[in-house]
Amino acid sequence: MAVNRVPVLKRCRSLDLDPTYLGYDKKSNRKSLRAGKKMSEYGTQLREKQKAKFIYGVLEKPFRNYYEKADRMKGMTGENLMIMLESRLDNVVFRLGFARTRREARQVVGHKHFLVNGKPVNIPSYLVKAGDVIEVREKSRSLQRYKDIVEVTGGRLVPEWLDQDLEGLKGTVKVLPTREQIDVPVNEMLIVELYSK
Repeated sequence: MAVNRVPVLKRCRSLDLDPTYLGYDKKSNRKSLRAGKKMSEYGTQLREKQKAKFIYGVLEKPFRNYYEKADRMKGMTGENLMIMLESRLDNVVFRLGFARTRREARQVVGHKHFLVNGKPVNIPSYLVKAGDVIEVREKSRSLQRYKDIVEVTGGRLVPEWLDQDLEGLKGTVKVLPTREQIDVPVNEMLIVELYSK
């Protein structure tokens, strides 16, 4: 399985991205070497795609598949793509506050700590639907890890499209998000332009 081992802050600096979108509260004081340099049109489009891939932890081939699937769906391709990325199980676990970072969310899902509608799911890219109930499985609830995580993420804002129950360690997907509800700094139109060349 391919794993992205690039240091997070270094990658955030090169993409001009705030680490808080990934769940990190550290800041890098260094400036990117390319800061202030003019970028070509292709360079800007590529950077937007890299940003989206990095935030959601998706590699090139699955990302391309998401794009092709979004292109076949009704509506705007860019919006469909962002909604699909946002409704991945690892992202929903992160948004509900059951993981400190997106990478941790991917790990706990992979380790079968979560149930979707009562069934164990260990696929981070599983796409949730409206009405799905995501909860920490019975065995994992007593782990110290989740007590620590809830302590850290308790004050984090949960998006309107999700319903969180920190006491019961579960959450519900009320509806699928709209593009306005996704607070990720990615211009999806540039990604569409890049792929439609």
